[in-house]
Amino acid sequence: MAGDEEESTYEDFQDELETKARGFGKGKYGRILKMARTPSKDEYVKTLYITAIGIIVIGFVGFAIWWLMTVLPTYF
Repeated sequence: MAGDEEESTYEDFQDELETKARGFGKGKYGRILKMARTPSKDEYVKTLYITAIGIIVIGFVGFAIWWLMTVLPTYF
């Protein structure tokens, strides 16, 4: 009897997963998923450059703040 309840739980779980999988492309994100595509090499390189510049700028700002708070006060 306990085995039947456990098997029923697994079947319910399987049915729930299959229902969600069937409706995956039909919900509010379905249109976005249909429009999505792999970026071209040129788009990827531009994104890479912009991201690298952003990381360098954020690192420089962090270094400047660290320098202002630790090194600069020793001169006064």
